[in-house]
Amino acid sequence: MFTIETRRLRLRDMQPEDTEAFVALTRDEKYRRFYHDDDCTPAHYRQLAALFMAQAQECPRTHYQLAVELKATGQFIGIACLRTEADRQAAIGCGLNRHYHGKQLMEEAADALMTFGFTQCGLHRVYAETLSANVPALRLCRLLGMRQEARFKQHRFFKDQWWDTIVMAILRNEWEQRPPRC
Repeated sequence: MFTIETRRLRLRDMQPEDTEAFVALTRDEKYRRFYHDDDCTPAHYRQLAALFMAQAQECPRTHYQLAVELKATGQFIGIACLRTEADRQAAIGCGLNRHYHGKQLMEEAADALMTFGFTQCGLHRVYAETLSANVPALRLCRLLGMRQEARFKQHRFFKDQWWDTIVMAILRNEWEQRPPRC
Protein backbone atom coordinates (compact mmCIF):
# COMPACT_ATOMS: atom_id res chain seq x y z
CA MET A 1 0.00 0.00 0.00
CA PHE A 2 1.25 3.46 -0.93
CA THR A 3 1.92 5.56 2.20
CA ILE A 4 3.38 8.95 3.05
CA GLU A 5 4.00 9.70 6.72
CA THR A 6 4.30 13.09 8.35
CA ARG A 7 4.78 14.05 11.96
CA ARG A 8 1.09 13.56 12.82
CA LEU A 9 -0.46 11.97 9.75
CA ARG A 10 -0.43 8.98 7.47
CA LEU A 11 -1.54 9.50 3.88
CA ARG A 12 -2.34 6.13 2.35
CA ASP A 13 -4.33 4.40 -0.34
CA MET A 14 -8.02 4.27 0.48
CA GLN A 15 -9.35 0.92 1.69
CA PRO A 16 -12.91 -0.47 1.62
CA GLU A 17 -13.27 0.26 5.35
CA ASP A 18 -12.71 3.99 4.61
CA THR A 19 -15.77 4.26 2.39
CA GLU A 20 -18.37 5.14 5.02
CA ALA A 21 -16.07 7.63 6.76
CA PHE A 22 -15.47 9.25 3.37
CA VAL A 23 -19.23 9.40 2.72
CA ALA A 24 -19.78 10.91 6.19
CA LEU A 25 -17.16 13.60 5.47
CA THR A 26 -18.95 14.55 2.26
CA ARG A 27 -22.38 14.72 3.95
CA ASP A 28 -21.31 17.71 6.04
CA GLU A 29 -22.99 20.92 4.85
CA LYS A 30 -19.76 22.87 5.18
CA TYR A 31 -18.06 20.40 2.81
CA ARG A 32 -20.97 20.35 0.36
CA ARG A 33 -21.41 24.10 -0.04
CA PHE A 34 -19.04 24.25 -3.04
CA TYR A 35 -20.35 21.19 -4.88
CA HIS A 36 -23.34 20.53 -7.11
CA ASP A 37 -26.19 18.98 -5.14
CA ASP A 38 -26.39 16.19 -7.73
CA ASP A 39 -22.79 15.24 -6.95
CA CYS A 40 -23.35 15.11 -3.20
CA THR A 41 -25.22 11.84 -2.84
CA PRO A 42 -23.86 8.98 -0.73
CA ALA A 43 -24.07 6.69 -3.78
CA HIS A 44 -21.89 9.08 -5.79
CA TYR A 45 -19.23 9.20 -3.07
CA ARG A 46 -19.28 5.41 -2.67
CA GLN A 47 -18.59 5.19 -6.41
CA LEU A 48 -15.75 7.69 -6.04
CA ALA A 49 -14.22 5.68 -3.19
CA ALA A 50 -14.31 2.56 -5.40
CA LEU A 51 -12.73 4.56 -8.25
CA PHE A 52 -9.95 5.83 -5.94
CA MET A 53 -9.17 2.26 -4.88
CA ALA A 54 -9.11 1.09 -8.51
CA GLN A 55 -6.83 3.98 -9.54
CA ALA A 56 -4.34 2.91 -6.86
CA GLN A 57 -3.83 -0.31 -8.83
CA GLU A 58 -3.10 1.37 -12.16
CA CYS A 59 0.35 1.13 -13.66
CA PRO A 60 1.74 3.60 -14.31
CA ARG A 61 -0.02 5.37 -11.51
CA THR A 62 -1.25 8.90 -12.19
CA HIS A 63 -3.81 9.45 -9.41
CA TYR A 64 -3.00 9.55 -5.71
CA GLN A 65 -6.42 9.88 -4.05
CA LEU A 66 -5.31 9.22 -0.49
CA ALA A 67 -6.98 8.74 2.84
CA VAL A 68 -5.63 11.03 5.56
CA GLU A 69 -5.51 9.40 8.98
CA LEU A 70 -4.17 10.42 12.35
CA LYS A 71 -1.08 8.36 13.10
CA ALA A 72 -1.86 8.26 16.81
CA THR A 73 -5.30 6.67 16.37
CA GLY A 74 -5.53 5.43 12.79
CA GLN A 75 -8.74 7.45 12.40
CA PHE A 76 -9.77 8.55 8.87
CA ILE A 77 -10.08 12.34 8.95
CA GLY A 78 -10.00 13.38 5.31
CA ILE A 79 -8.64 12.99 1.81
CA ALA A 80 -5.73 14.49 -0.10
CA CYS A 81 -5.41 14.05 -3.84
CA LEU A 82 -2.66 14.57 -6.40
CA ARG A 83 -3.69 13.88 -10.00
CA THR A 84 -0.75 13.99 -12.38
CA GLU A 85 -1.26 15.19 -15.94
CA ALA A 86 0.76 15.59 -19.13
CA ASP A 87 3.77 17.89 -19.19
CA ARG A 88 4.77 17.12 -15.57
CA GLN A 89 1.85 18.98 -14.02
CA ALA A 90 -0.61 17.90 -11.36
CA ALA A 91 -3.81 19.09 -9.70
CA ILE A 92 -4.10 18.92 -5.93
CA GLY A 93 -7.25 18.79 -3.83
CA CYS A 94 -8.30 17.89 -0.31
CA GLY A 95 -11.10 17.61 2.18
CA LEU A 96 -10.94 17.46 5.97
CA ASN A 97 -13.47 16.52 8.63
CA ARG A 98 -14.59 19.79 10.20
CA HIS A 99 -13.69 18.59 13.71
CA TYR A 100 -10.04 18.81 12.69
CA HIS A 101 -10.08 22.27 11.10
CA GLY A 102 -7.73 24.88 12.54
CA LYS A 103 -5.00 22.42 13.51
CA GLN A 104 -2.86 22.79 10.34
CA LEU A 105 -3.44 19.12 9.53
CA MET A 106 -4.42 19.69 5.92
CA GLU A 107 -1.43 21.98 5.44
CA GLU A 108 0.76 19.15 6.74
CA ALA A 109 -0.91 16.61 4.43
CA ALA A 110 -0.82 18.81 1.33
CA ASP A 111 2.78 19.82 1.99
CA ALA A 112 3.80 16.15 2.14
CA LEU A 113 1.86 15.30 -0.99
CA MET A 114 3.36 18.21 -2.94
CA THR A 115 6.84 17.26 -1.74
CA PHE A 116 6.20 13.75 -3.06
CA GLY A 117 5.00 15.18 -6.37
CA PHE A 118 8.02 17.41 -6.87
CA THR A 119 10.69 15.01 -5.60
CA GLN A 120 9.37 11.58 -6.60
CA CYS A 121 7.15 12.28 -9.61
CA GLY A 122 9.39 14.95 -11.14
CA LEU A 123 6.58 17.48 -11.37
CA HIS A 124 7.22 20.94 -12.78
CA ARG A 125 3.95 22.57 -11.62
CA VAL A 126 1.19 21.82 -9.11
CA TYR A 127 -2.08 23.72 -9.25
CA ALA A 128 -5.44 23.91 -7.54
CA GLU A 129 -8.69 25.24 -8.94
CA THR A 130 -11.41 26.37 -6.55
CA LEU A 131 -14.31 28.75 -6.29
CA SER A 132 -13.37 32.26 -5.21
CA ALA A 133 -15.77 31.92 -2.28
CA ASN A 134 -13.82 28.94 -0.92
CA VAL A 135 -11.69 31.06 1.40
CA PRO A 136 -10.23 28.13 3.41
CA ALA A 137 -8.95 26.46 0.22
CA LEU A 138 -7.40 29.70 -1.02
CA ARG A 139 -5.77 30.29 2.38
CA LEU A 140 -4.33 26.75 2.31
CA CYS A 141 -2.93 27.33 -1.18
CA ARG A 142 -1.23 30.54 -0.05
CA LEU A 143 0.21 28.80 3.04
CA LEU A 144 1.70 26.21 0.69
CA GLY A 145 3.43 28.95 -1.30
CA MET A 146 1.04 28.92 -4.24
CA ARG A 147 0.18 32.12 -6.08
CA GLN A 148 -2.89 33.09 -8.05
CA GLU A 149 -2.48 32.47 -11.77
CA ALA A 150 -6.00 33.11 -12.99
CA ARG A 151 -9.49 34.20 -12.06
CA PHE A 152 -12.32 33.08 -14.32
CA LYS A 153 -15.32 35.37 -13.92
CA GLN A 154 -18.70 33.65 -13.56
CA HIS A 155 -17.11 30.37 -14.62
CA ARG A 156 -19.40 27.84 -12.87
CA PHE A 157 -23.16 27.91 -12.53
CA PHE A 158 -24.80 25.94 -9.74
CA LYS A 159 -26.96 26.53 -6.70
CA ASP A 160 -28.79 29.17 -8.77
CA GLN A 161 -25.83 31.49 -9.21
CA TRP A 162 -22.63 32.09 -11.15
CA TRP A 163 -19.34 31.54 -9.33
CA ASP A 164 -15.85 32.83 -10.11
CA THR A 165 -13.05 30.26 -10.13
CA ILE A 166 -9.47 30.83 -9.06
CA VAL A 167 -6.42 28.88 -10.21
CA MET A 168 -3.54 28.80 -7.72
CA ALA A 169 -0.19 27.22 -8.63
CA ILE A 170 3.43 26.76 -7.69
CA LEU A 171 6.39 25.77 -9.84
CA ARG A 172 9.05 23.35 -8.68
CA ASN A 173 11.73 26.08 -8.43
CA GLU A 174 9.33 28.22 -6.34
CA TRP A 175 8.64 25.22 -4.10
CA GLU A 176 12.37 24.63 -3.60
CA GLN A 177 12.97 28.29 -2.66
CA ARG A 178 10.17 28.64 -0.14
CA PRO A 179 10.87 28.29 3.57
CA PRO A 180 9.97 24.83 4.97
CA ARG A 181 6.45 24.78 6.39
CA CYS A 182 5.82 21.56 8.26
